[in-house]
Amino acid sequence: MRSWGKTAQIAFTYTGTIVGAGFATGQEIMRFFTRYGAAATLTILIAGLLFIWLGTRMMLLAGAIRAHSYEDLNRHLFGPKIGDWFNLFSLFMLFGITTVMLAGGGSLFNEHFRLSYQTGLLVTLLLAYLVVSRGLTAIVAVNSVVVPLMVLFCSLVVVATIGSPQADNWLTLGSDYSALSVWSAPLLYVSYNLVTAQAVLVPLGSAIRERQTIIRGGILGGVLITAMLIAGHFAMSSQMPGITQFEIPMSRLIAKLGSGVQLLFIGVIFGEIFTTYVANIYGLTLQIRQRTGWSGKPVIIAILVGTFLVGQIGFSKLLSTLYPLFGLFGLIWFVRMMGGRGRSAR
Repeated sequence: MRSWGKTAQIAFTYTGTIVGAGFATGQEIMRFFTRYGAAATLTILIAGLLFIWLGTRMMLLAGAIRAHSYEDLNRHLFGPKIGDWFNLFSLFMLFGITTVMLAGGGSLFNEHFRLSYQTGLLVTLLLAYLVVSRGLTAIVAVNSVVVPLMVLFCSLVVVATIGSPQADNWLTLGSDYSALSVWSAPLLYVSYNLVTAQAVLVPLGSAIRERQTIIRGGILGGVLITAMLIAGHFAMSSQMPGITQFEIPMSRLIAKLGSGVQLLFIGVIFGEIFTTYVANIYGLTLQIRQRTGWSGKPVIIAILVGTFLVGQIGFSKLLSTLYPLFGLFGLIWFVRMMGGRGRSAR
């Protein structure tokens, strides 16, 4: 039972790290899958298999080489010199996506709680500091609560969509996009997500010594991610193309279940944004401390302030600009993880 408890913690932490602002709001699912029509169902399944395989492989490899942070893993994959350059860009990439998470929190408060965007940013910053300053244990604990709730609400979204006039759109929806765009989308999506997920999955893989526990956790986490992707695609397809106008399309889907359920769902969306935000802050803190030797709390505060300043650009602009760029960068890591140096000796 204790082993299966660790399995669930790994799975929920993996899922919570991937399911961030873009995923929980529906923006990522829309940009990488739903807008490509019926083919998205198959590309989601491809992405799911890659999440299961490479996410598990990463955690096992981290344990095998005793990696303290993702810097150690990338040096193993690319060698010392190229690895250091890769880590430098990874630092920039992780910071950029962390800023998107914060901006997502600000947009959520602004769109649904009628509070200012700045208030949303500041509330998220304060809560993040309280969690990150307590380390990896607190991050795992938060994910163990938020992820099951997100799974529940994804199920409610599916139930709310079944029987609607356009419920079969996920199997019939057309697309004008090129085949290259459609079939490269799952590779880009998985690659950039796993590059940033290194921040938490590498120290997690090093901390848990049981190989079978990691394998089970990686499989379960990948299955949960896939199921939520399909649920989101199924529901949003039924509302195409009108739903594309909303910053947070997922919250519009749950609205048909009533204002009370919608309010709870918005809270879960914030929880998913928050779990990825704190996971990325934790990873950035580890990397900067490893490079500089500075103490933890001042580094955490400096990162939080930095994300607040860049977050002034806004959620949609940050997401649409940074994610495709980081996806291309992540493909390099993706290919390397699939090669010989991505194999675990453990």
